[in-house]
Amino acid sequence: MSVGSFMFATGIENSYPTINGGRTRIDQMEKCFHYKYWSKDFDLLQELEIDYLRYGPPIHLTWLGDGKYNWDFADLTFHDLQRRNLFPIVDLCHFGVPDWVGNFQNPEFPNLFTKYCRDFARRFPWVQLYTPINEMFICALFSAAYGWWNEQEKSDRSFVNALKNIAKANVLAMNAILEVRPDAIFIQSESSEYFHAEDPQAIKPAEILNAKRFLSLDLNYGRRVDSQMYEYLMDNGMTREEYHFFFGWGLKHNCIMGNDYYVTNEHRVSSDGATRAAGEVFGYDEITSQYYQRYLIPVMHTETNIAQGAQGDEGVNWLWKQWANVLRVRNKGIPVVGFTWYSLTDQIDWDIALREERNRVHPVGLFDLDRKIRPVGEAYKKLIKSWRQVLPTQSICLRVPVVSPHGYSKGEAETQKEEAQRRKGSGTSAPSINQ
Repeated sequence: MSVGSFMFATGIENSYPTINGGRTRIDQMEKCFHYKYWSKDFDLLQELEIDYLRYGPPIHLTWLGDGKYNWDFADLTFHDLQRRNLFPIVDLCHFGVPDWVGNFQNPEFPNLFTKYCRDFARRFPWVQLYTPINEMFICALFSAAYGWWNEQEKSDRSFVNALKNIAKANVLAMNAILEVRPDAIFIQSESSEYFHAEDPQAIKPAEILNAKRFLSLDLNYGRRVDSQMYEYLMDNGMTREEYHFFFGWGLKHNCIMGNDYYVTNEHRVSSDGATRAAGEVFGYDEITSQYYQRYLIPVMHTETNIAQGAQGDEGVNWLWKQWANVLRVRNKGIPVVGFTWYSLTDQIDWDIALREERNRVHPVGLFDLDRKIRPVGEAYKKLIKSWRQVLPTQSICLRVPVVSPHGYSKGEAETQKEEAQRRKGSGTSAPSINQ
C-alpha cells in the first residue's frame, strides 16, 4: 500500500432514504446483504487490491437520538477496516436521516448532525477521510423538488429549504471534525451535471439549470452564487443571514472535490424547461473541467457505473471510457487524485432511483450479490495493477497527505496534525499536495 498515492476506490452502497410518506425505508446495506457479509465484503476489497473504500455506518440504526447512539455495527466494521489497514472515506449521511429527525426540512438538522459527526470522529480518531453528506444537490433535488424521497415535496421553496439545511449541516460537520482531527480531508462526492438546450427557445431554461447545478458546492465552498441564483434563493425562502453564513469558514483548503458521473448526468432541455436524458454527450472530462475551473481544488472521480447487459462487457467498456476521461483530465493539468467504481456489489432498485420497492437487482457491482466477481471487477483489478506504479511517473504526480490507519496507531499522524493546527492558526490550512 502506497500512502498518499493515487486513490483507487470503490464503495459499499449505503443509501437509506424513506418513501411512502416516510413509512418505508430503503436500506441498501440490508438489501445487498452487507450486514450479513460485511467481513466477506472487506475480503473482496483486498482481493482486488483496493485500499480506499467509500463507506459509512447506517445512520438510522446508529444515531438513535440527540447524543444517543448504538455503535455496535460501526465498532465491528471500522475496527476491522483499521486492522486491515484500509482507508475508509466515511460517508456519514447518504440520502436519509433517522425517523426521529424527520427529514431535510427540519431546521434543527444541521446542529443535530454536527454533534453526531463530532462524536463519530472522537470514537474513531484514526479516520481521516470524510464525505459528511453525500451528493447534497441530488439529496435535496430528489427529496424536495422531485418528490421521490424523505419529505417528498415538489417545490422550489422546499428544495431551497432542504439545500440550505443540508449544506449548512455539511459545513458545520466539517468544522466539527477538524476540531477532532485537524488534518482531516473532505472528499465531497457530488453529481456532475450538464443541461443541453434542444433549440434556441431552450437556451434560457438550460442556462438556469446549469447555474442551479452548482448551488450545493457554491454554498459548501463559500463561493458567491450567480446573481440569478441569488435571486432564486432569496425568492424561495433563504434569508441574507442564512446566505452569509456560508462565507469565511476557510474549509475549501481541506477539500477534494468529488465528481460523480453516470450516463444519466447529462440532460436535454426543451423550451418549456422540461428535461429528459441526453446520454453521454460531453463526458466526464469536459464536465469535470467546468467544475474545476469554478472551484480550483483537486478532484476525484468518486462514483460511476453502468449495468451489465446482454453482451456482458458493458461495464468493462464503461470502465475503460471513464478511465480514459480521468487520464484526459490529468493531461490537461487538472490535479486528479483518485477514481471510484461504485459500488463493490450489485445494488437493488437503483434503476428506478429507489422510488419504489421492487427488490430488483441492478447489476452494476464489481461483484454480484452472491459475491462472485463480474467482468468489470476483473477489469478493474487489472487496471489498478497496471496503473498504480505508472501514475507517479507521469507529468502530474499528486501526493495527498493521508496517514494510514496503522500509521495513526504508531503516532505518525501527530506531526501532521500539529502542522495542520499551525496552518489553521496562520490562516493557511490547505493540505500539502505536492506536484
